Amino acid sequence: MVKNPMTGRNLTESKIGKTLLVLLTAFLIFAGPTYMVYIMQSVLNVPYALSMIGGLVLFLIGVLLLWFLIRKRVISEE
Repeated sequence: MVKNPMTGRNLTESKIGKTLLVLLTAFLIFAGPTYMVYIMQSVLNVPYALSMIGGLVLFLIGVLLLWFLIRKRVISEE
């Protein structure tokens, strides 16, 4: 688990860490398959197929992080 270097606690224990993890999850789920694909294609000139695979990978990482946060009860299911 990633620990905060200042306090030595897990990120899931502090309010700021929880907030950052939730924002990262939302970014990966929503911006990964849309804006990041656009940036990869337009700015970085990555081929279409590779940018779509990259967007899918970012989306899957976001879903896995969401599953982890729900499992650790950082995000409630209700």
